[in-house]
Amino acid sequence: MSTGRVKGKVAIVGTGDVGATTAFALMNSGTVSEIALIDIDPEKARGEAMDLSHGEGFVKPVDIYVGDYEDCWDADVVIITAGARQKPGETRLELLERNVEIFKDMVPKITDGIASETVLLVVTNPVDVLAYVTWRVSDLPYERVIGAGTTLDTARFQQVLSEHCDIAAENVNAYVIGEHGDSEVPLWSTAHLAGIPFDEYCELTARPHDDETKAELTELVRGAAYEIIEKKGATYYAIGMATVDIIDALIRDEDTIMTVSTLMQGHHGIDDIYLSLLCVVNRRGVRNILEFDLSEEEHERLTNSAAVLREKIDQLDI
Repeated sequence: MSTGRVKGKVAIVGTGDVGATTAFALMNSGTVSEIALIDIDPEKARGEAMDLSHGEGFVKPVDIYVGDYEDCWDADVVIITAGARQKPGETRLELLERNVEIFKDMVPKITDGIASETVLLVVTNPVDVLAYVTWRVSDLPYERVIGAGTTLDTARFQQVLSEHCDIAAENVNAYVIGEHGDSEVPLWSTAHLAGIPFDEYCELTARPHDDETKAELTELVRGAAYEIIEKKGATYYAIGMATVDIIDALIRDEDTIMTVSTLMQGHHGIDDIYLSLLCVVNRRGVRNILEFDLSEEEHERLTNSAAVLREKIDQLDI
């Protein structure tokens, strides 16, 4: 870490529902000692900082304050949650045009004097495309520009399987890769519970596991965000917790395997887009991208997911 930098400093750009909830979860985690809140509306950021700071007596010491873009420069991690909000019935990719222009203006301000070890973590949707835009606009190494990707989708997949199998989610090992969105790919071929493959576990416990059942469970995962947005207007609790999980891996140098969004460089035949695969995440960002055999159907769906993102990226002026 560079001389003079504060250990465990995170800057959050955007104090809407996701940014504020992430700050709350991060404050409670005890991972960092400093949280700077940055927003185009400084009064909104000030209100969130005041509300959070009144709870400092209940958590480990942490300094929460309103900052500006210069506070990003010496942060360990900059979390970007700013952008237009997803509307009911609107797909993540439909947010693209509104958010790209915001990022093209914002990212250079974040990175103007950025330290050599700072990692950017993009959470704003559509996260894969905006992480790619951030990488291109920032001119930082791809390892230091990460998208939250399918981290939350993976958690949803694990929760859905835990309910189906009536077992604690912590015993479920299953991942979602590809786009964080409609073309995401749940990896049924590697899903297991306490080391027992999903199909075998279901046979042992007399639970359905045919193709129709898997399609229904997949739709529960894929459609979760739409259902929540329809019922309450936005999703923010779980993504805030997922973001803090990534921050823990970064700050604590954990070498944790996570489904974050990163740059494809020939992985599974895919180039020059951001999407999620299993990655080893540590203090330097993405340490490794793990490429392993997929089933024929999973590979086909991943290729399709990449094509969806490729089409959108090709329309951008960056």
